[in-house]
Amino acid sequence: MAATYTYWISTALLSLLYLTSAIAYVTKGAWVRQALADLGYPAYLVPVMIAVKVLGAAAILSRFSVHLSDLAYAGMFYHLLLSGLAHVGVRKPGGALPAAVGLAVGSLLPHAKRSSRSAVALRADGAALTRRNIQQPLSNGDEHGST
Repeated sequence: MAATYTYWISTALLSLLYLTSAIAYVTKGAWVRQALADLGYPAYLVPVMIAVKVLGAAAILSRFSVHLSDLAYAGMFYHLLLSGLAHVGVRKPGGALPAAVGLAVGSLLPHAKRSSRSAVALRADGAALTRRNIQQPLSNGDEHGST
């Protein structure tokens, strides 16, 4: 039970970090473009990163597809790692703090405790079980239907 709470709290915090970052990219566009230029990245990445951050958080929180969710987790992990290393590489370690926090929160995710089934697959299984029960009601052991 504690692993489930830890998973969802850390997932919510990681998603909040990414959504906050996407909001900052939208509201402080000029500052973000300059920060990316200081790190050696082109400014055209800003709209791409906004979309990726929002879609990644949505994929993780919705659990629509396990594979898509895992891809989003991996993308966030590598993005945070590269972001932290980029800031350290240009000798601005203070800029690596959000990446370090994100990596620390991400390390709390108990992947072994995570369900290997997506919400869509679980709903489909539930619907199939319901259809099967309607088509084949439980018998009381009497073959002839008498009571």
